[in-house]
Amino acid sequence: MYKDKKLQQSVLKRAIVIDDDKSLRTAISSILKKRGYEVHASSEPSLCPIYLDRVCPCPVEHACTNIIIIDVNLPNMTGLEFIESQKRHGCKVDNIAVMSAVWKEAELKSFESFGCKIFTKPFKMDALTNWLDECESNTEPDFKLSDLP
Repeated sequence: MYKDKKLQQSVLKRAIVIDDDKSLRTAISSILKKRGYEVHASSEPSLCPIYLDRVCPCPVEHACTNIIIIDVNLPNMTGLEFIESQKRHGCKVDNIAVMSAVWKEAELKSFESFGCKIFTKPFKMDALTNWLDECESNTEPDFKLSDLP
């Protein structure tokens, strides 16, 4: 039994979902949980556990999460401000998706420069699951997560 628990910890998948639309946040979180992710969902970026540290606390060979899915228009901070802040502070998360019903050209260019997946609301959940499949197939087998604060 101990060995199985240790194996489960080593293949832990984690996702951060930030959207002020509770129904969408819940739907995305549900999909992720069914896929085996530990999900941290919030309506506001400043409540996100990875935002609390101003410097990425993860060891060099670790990341804090596998996936970040964030809305662009949020209270108190935009999705772009959140992503820019995380990258500026050394965040190593590669799989980032951003969502919006309306896109500005400058926003799109900024998100694309970070390698973000773009979703235009409303979008089909199949598009999200296809992106998750892609992310999971590209994850290195020795990918390690650090503990969240």
